[in-house]
Amino acid sequence: MIALGGLLVEPVLQYGFMRAGLLAAVVVGLTCAVLSCLLVVRGQALLGDAISHAVLLGVVVGYLVGGELGVLGGALVVAVLTGAAIAYVTEHAPFRADTSMGVLFTVTFALGLAIMSVAQPRGIDLMHVLFGNVLGVSSADLWLTAVSGGLVLLVVLVGFRAFSLWSFDPVLARAMGMRTRAVEYLFTAMLSAAIVAALQTVGLILVVAMLVVPGATAAMLTSRLSSMMAVAGVVGLVSGVTGLYGSFHLDVASGPAIVLVAGACFLLAFLLAPRGVIGGVLRARARSRSTTADTGPSASAREEV
Repeated sequence: MIALGGLLVEPVLQYGFMRAGLLAAVVVGLTCAVLSCLLVVRGQALLGDAISHAVLLGVVVGYLVGGELGVLGGALVVAVLTGAAIAYVTEHAPFRADTSMGVLFTVTFALGLAIMSVAQPRGIDLMHVLFGNVLGVSSADLWLTAVSGGLVLLVVLVGFRAFSLWSFDPVLARAMGMRTRAVEYLFTAMLSAAIVAALQTVGLILVVAMLVVPGATAAMLTSRLSSMMAVAGVVGLVSGVTGLYGSFHLDVASGPAIVLVAGACFLLAFLLAPRGVIGGVLRARARSRSTTADTGPSASAREEV
């Protein structure tokens, strides 16, 4: 018990980067988890993937324009513009939203890679951009993560009823006079802020997992949006903190460590939840026994007749 306490407490007390990383992991875990529930309910998991890939263009352009100080600003601007472009193209094009996402995120990602290959900026560590490094969170990164994450959670809390109705029944929401297009643009901006906040923690590639896995895990356990967000928040929190310590003690990249913990949580829910694999087997056996019990006496009666 003492040894376990030392593994958990001593790194935080001794190293400032662990304290910063712990706070960033908690904020990112909670923020992405809450938004993941809305993405899962709406069936728009690809939206997070699209915006996260587009952010690379903002990172490169932001660095070329403003150096390290321009990276996060450029990423946020491109993320919001890409999300708005996806919503606009989806509204005016004769195909579904996933097609718009696929076109825009591949083009913006390719443009970011092309600019990077030509300009070859030396101050950008592509591995950290793509896969994150929670143990290297700076004070500026921490402030951005805390402020953007706090604002996203506050907006979701204040507008929970609107987001719930918009997610489950957008047709009814429009019939009730809700400006669903404005809600969609607001959600896209929130999603962009969350992705940029997670840039240093899990990176552009793996943030997609944090925007899907916690919500998918919670959906295995409950169907109410409020309960789903609470469960997903716990999954995101456990994933962020456990992945952080795993990265520190096992010398594993932080982004993959966090996502692997989240994946383990989903696997447990998929197997053990009432609506999971084992729960389904138990329900099938219970139905089989119930059917046998119901048909047994009638069969005996027919034989006597």
